[in-house]
Amino acid sequence: MKFKKRIKIRNIWVGGKSDACFVIAEAGSNHNRNFETAKKLILAAKEARADAVKFQTYSAETLYPKDKEPLRQIGERTRPFDVIKAVELPRQWQKTLAKYAKLKNIIFMSTPFDKEAIDEVSSLSPVIKWASPELIDRPLLEYAAKKGKPLFISTGFYGIKEVTDALYWVQKSGNNQVVLLQCTGLYPTEFEDVNLKAMITMKNKFNVPIGFSDHTMSTITPALAVAMGAKVVEKHFTLDRKMKGPDHQFALEPDELKEMVKNIRDAEKSLGNEMKKPVLREVEKEKLIRRGVVSKMYIKKGESFSIKNICTKRVGRGALPAYDFFNMIGKISKRDINKDRPVNLKDAIS
Repeated sequence: MKFKKRIKIRNIWVGGKSDACFVIAEAGSNHNRNFETAKKLILAAKEARADAVKFQTYSAETLYPKDKEPLRQIGERTRPFDVIKAVELPRQWQKTLAKYAKLKNIIFMSTPFDKEAIDEVSSLSPVIKWASPELIDRPLLEYAAKKGKPLFISTGFYGIKEVTDALYWVQKSGNNQVVLLQCTGLYPTEFEDVNLKAMITMKNKFNVPIGFSDHTMSTITPALAVAMGAKVVEKHFTLDRKMKGPDHQFALEPDELKEMVKNIRDAEKSLGNEMKKPVLREVEKEKLIRRGVVSKMYIKKGESFSIKNICTKRVGRGALPAYDFFNMIGKISKRDINKDRPVNLKDAIS
C-alpha cells in the first residue's frame, strides 16, 4: 500500500504541490489548567490565521512511572510525573473547547498519549498529531493508525530506522495518510540542530508529504521550511512567556505567532510557479527601460552605421532592440540623426 501524496483535513487539502502549508498553533499545556486561558489560546490562534489550534491529551499515570526521578541531566528538579500532573488538560474540557474552536472557524487538534486519549481525540479532530517520543511505541501507534484518521507524525529523537519502522506499523494497520514532520526534541532548539534538509531526505525516501515541528524561538525558520517543501508547520505559542509552566519559555507570544504565519504566507507567495517568465507588471516596466540602439553622435544622411556612431542604452520604445544591434552595422542612414536618438531599421536604406 502506497501512502497518499495529498490528504484532506476537513475542507483543506494538504501535501499537494500547490496546496498551502497547514499551520498548527501548538497551545500544548500552556492553558495552565485554566479554561478561560484555553479559550483565549484558541482565539489567539485564530487571530494569527493558523489553520488549527492544538492541545495535548495526557495523564501522568499513563505517561511516567510515579517514582521516576527528576531528569537532572537536563536541569529538571521535579519528578516528571508531578510536572505532567500539574499541567494535564482536564478531559471534560475537550468537547467544549472543540465546539468553541468550531465556532471560531479553526480546526481543533490534540496530541494523544494513551488509548483513551486516542479515542477521545479521534472523535473530536479530523487529524491525529503524533508526538516524537511515542514514535517507537508500536502498540499505541498501531491503535491510533487503525482509527483511519490522517497522522501528522513528529520524528524528533529518532533516525531513519525508527521512522521506517513507524511507517511500516501504520501501513500494516491499514492507514495510508501520513505527513512526516522533521523535529528536534530540544526546547528551545538551536539553529545548528534544526536540520531542515532531513525533510527532503524523508520525502525522497518515503514519498510522503513532509512538514516541520519547530522548537526554535524564530519566526523565520518555519518560512524557510515551507520554502523547502514543508506542507505542515507546527509551533508552540503562549499568551505570555512570563507565565509559569514547562512550555511557556520556548513558545511564541501572539504577535510573534501572527508574524510567523505571515512569514509563511509571504514565503509561499514568493515561491510562485516553475515557469520562468516575467509577470505582467514587469512586462510593462520592461517596455519603458528596454535597451535599444541609439545614436552615439550626430549621424549624417548617407553615413554608414558602425560601432563608432551607434551604441545601446535603456531607451525604451522606438529603438531597435539591443539583441539586434549588429543588424544595423554597415547599413546606410537615410536621414540625419541627432545624438542620443533611437535608431531603428526604418532609419536605414533597405
